[in-house]
Amino acid sequence: MLEVENLTHAYGDAPPVVAGVDLQVKHGELVSIVGPSGCGKSTLLRCIAGLQTPTGGRVLLDGKAVDRVPDNLAVVFQDYSRSLFPWMSVRDNVALPLRRRGLGRAERRDSALKALESVGLADAGSKYPWQLSGGMQQRVAIARALAYRPEFLIMDEPFGSVDAQTREDLEDLLLRVRGDSGMTILLVTHDIDESVYVGDRVVVLSRSPGRVRADLPVGLPSARDQISTRELPEFVHLRAEVGRLVRGNDAPADPRP
Repeated sequence: MLEVENLTHAYGDAPPVVAGVDLQVKHGELVSIVGPSGCGKSTLLRCIAGLQTPTGGRVLLDGKAVDRVPDNLAVVFQDYSRSLFPWMSVRDNVALPLRRRGLGRAERRDSALKALESVGLADAGSKYPWQLSGGMQQRVAIARALAYRPEFLIMDEPFGSVDAQTREDLEDLLLRVRGDSGMTILLVTHDIDESVYVGDRVVVLSRSPGRVRADLPVGLPSARDQISTRELPEFVHLRAEVGRLVRGNDAPADPRP
């Protein structure tokens, strides 16, 4: 579904932030991207999403070059508080992008309520974002993306600002949504355990300028649990391998335990 070919991006005359990145994502995959701080993860996502034009290389989505935000794509950002409009109800926040789909008012309302129900916020539609906890606000941001029904969902460290318990709940929500919809998802995270727990593959970027250092398959059962999955030898081995790669200590090893 996604092809990134030799992507490079620099800001002005500064050295490149990412350099020569090649990446492929198949339909229905959930691919995690991790790397050291400042390696260009968010820059890479913005180029893939069509939010900025790379200075080199190209991005193809379903075989078409990305030169603007594609109609079949949605993005969930880390800073949910800035992506939700505080003067609009939760329901109206979720329904807002559906105007781009050309849906009528009643259809937008119905789709928004269904999306809120899917993330466990069926009773929150009439509230305002500032009346909700941080985790609930991030659920609203996810519901807005789901209501739009994209084929491809990009998430930029979406759970980085919530507490540990809420983070685990949102990880499981993400897996459930992916299972129900078959949506293709590209997730940037700084949490190594999270990258392994939710991903079909983990792509590790090098230090700046970011390059693909490793692309590791995640050989875990598709049904995952926060306790039993993290106790599996395969999980422990792979999260250690990803940790070593992020820190630049070792070359990629055999991902099998």
